[in-house]
Amino acid sequence: DNGFINTVLVNLGMERYSFYSNPGIWKYIIVFFYIWKTTGYGMIVYLAAITGISTEVYEAAYIDGASRIQRICYVTIPLLKQTFILLLLFGLGGILRGSFDLFYNLIGTNSLLYHQTDIIDTYVYRSLIGSFNFASSAAVGLYQSVFGLILVLTINLIVKKIEPESALF
Repeated sequence: DNGFINTVLVNLGMERYSFYSNPGIWKYIIVFFYIWKTTGYGMIVYLAAITGISTEVYEAAYIDGASRIQRICYVTIPLLKQTFILLLLFGLGGILRGSFDLFYNLIGTNSLLYHQTDIIDTYVYRSLIGSFNFASSAAVGLYQSVFGLILVLTINLIVKKIEPESALF
């Protein structure tokens, strides 16, 4: 309860807020930190894709009289479509995997927050550490991997029908 936000609240003359005893706010905290954690990777990939676009394409659009907004809408965004689809496939492939490090580092073993913040990975960890239930943990991990594979294959099939050259295989 002595973090940055509580320090700011106290300096503003307000009461401290007990984050770890109020489970309702954690779905927003987790989403915020997950976006904070993953945005950098996506931005680096998009930046690499944008720098890979030939300057001749932008020059041709400029000569044709396209404004900056039109060059973004009609040159940059369409040429980023394959990068967007690839990042979407990677993101959907990892959707069932969760983010154990994020959840465990923020929540830890606070059982008050389990019903709001529990994911498959933290359940497997607790069942393995708490009861040494190796068979159940392995089965849950296997199901998680199989469903993730099915999800990636399904999305890739949909992408292949819509945009064949953007599919993974």
